[in-house]
Amino acid sequence: MRNPRRGFEVCVILGLIPFLCWVGSVNGIGANWGTQSSHPLPPETVVRMLVDNGIQKVKLFDADYGALRALSKSNIEVMVGIPNDMLSTMATSMKAADKWVSKNVTAHLSNNVNIRYVAVGNEPFLATYNGSFLRTTFPALQNIQKALLKAGHGAKVKVTVPQNADVYESSTGVPSSGDFRADIHDYIFQITKFLNDNGSPFTVNIYPFISLYIDSNFPVEYAFFDGQATPVNDGGTTYTNMFDANYDTLVWALQKNGFPNMGIIVGEIGWPSDGDRNGNNEYAQRFMQGFMSRVAGGKGTPMRQGPLEAYLFSLIDEDEKSIQPGNFERHWGVFYYDGQPKYALNLGTTVNGALVPARNLKYLQRKWCVLKDSVKMDDPSIAQSVSYACALGDCTSLGYGTSCGNLDEKQNVSYAFNSYYQINNQLDEACKFPNVSTVTKDDPSTGTCRFGIMIEPYYAGVGRVHGSVGFLVGVFSLLVLVLVL
Repeated sequence: MRNPRRGFEVCVILGLIPFLCWVGSVNGIGANWGTQSSHPLPPETVVRMLVDNGIQKVKLFDADYGALRALSKSNIEVMVGIPNDMLSTMATSMKAADKWVSKNVTAHLSNNVNIRYVAVGNEPFLATYNGSFLRTTFPALQNIQKALLKAGHGAKVKVTVPQNADVYESSTGVPSSGDFRADIHDYIFQITKFLNDNGSPFTVNIYPFISLYIDSNFPVEYAFFDGQATPVNDGGTTYTNMFDANYDTLVWALQKNGFPNMGIIVGEIGWPSDGDRNGNNEYAQRFMQGFMSRVAGGKGTPMRQGPLEAYLFSLIDEDEKSIQPGNFERHWGVFYYDGQPKYALNLGTTVNGALVPARNLKYLQRKWCVLKDSVKMDDPSIAQSVSYACALGDCTSLGYGTSCGNLDEKQNVSYAFNSYYQINNQLDEACKFPNVSTVTKDDPSTGTCRFGIMIEPYYAGVGRVHGSVGFLVGVFSLLVLVLVL
């Protein structure tokens, strides 16, 4: 595989314009690999999926040892992350930064892991964080950069700070008015200058779906790439999709602040397949294929022609993600939790243009926990049992406009019960809701609604307690529920 970093180093040596070299070095598509799952695929299985699908870059949200170890010798470019809750420590302790780099960069580089970036924080200036990380992000970034240089990795491993697109704005609604958000302007400028001075890119996460989710008046067609939206005119430049407009708003913001040639990475871009009326396989496929066709064609945006460097969000569904932003948060994957493709998507990287699923999986038995046929829906234990099952299971596919939105009352209850049962590895005690549940071998799936069967649990070590300690806590709570009722 071509070495893009080599191209950047040659540019520096020759004193050429960094951006001209940057875009010439971009190759391949990346993917975000999150691990907030009750039943994660073995890391080796995920790496095989990445290789089989021609995905040449991967972005991690932490420094998961199992994932990094599995990436050894794969030649996949890695962006390893430092979570926001570690920023304060990194900001106040050079020793901690040195130790982190030694453990999570140096050790893995020596084991042939192709680490290229360290992502310091993840969307730390997101408006909903209310400034929690404003004063720690930059000093943490500085210390990690110093630690990388001290360890001798400065030429190969670059720092970056993945930002949400809300760190910039347009006062007129068109890209050419783009600038950093007024309330955090100085913080963003400081970080951007530091990144630019060190040959590092500006990383931004762009989500047209979120605009559609939070604004019922957002023009749906403008979220997609097929040119069916009413164009937005910006001084003679027309925009027919939100991605181009959003990306170019950042380009203008960088240009106005003195960074016209700074490299840009799209750290996250995707569309959820469930959990909301606009989150479905049809829209997800339409958006993702539109974006991938653009990447494959090497087409940039009106302000930045040429190839884009981007990481799809995300590779696999994560059923333990927080749903505070919305139920769709657990459904961003191009693949289901078990590594099976959700829809047709041509990444332009495989021989037949189809996604390649995970291999050699072992599933639990074909059985499901459902509501007993004899139970009356006015049984007082049902509501409490469903509430309990959904709190500890995953009911984000239930509700208006979702994949299971057309279930009847009894099917909704069965779905909740089965989610809890599967997450707890089909143990008998996980289907003992007080006198209302039973195990069946008849698949209750219907239409677009899948009643899942979990894969066998993967234990990565101390950090993984699926089906053990977590389940014991659940059993205790369930016994309390039985006694109360």
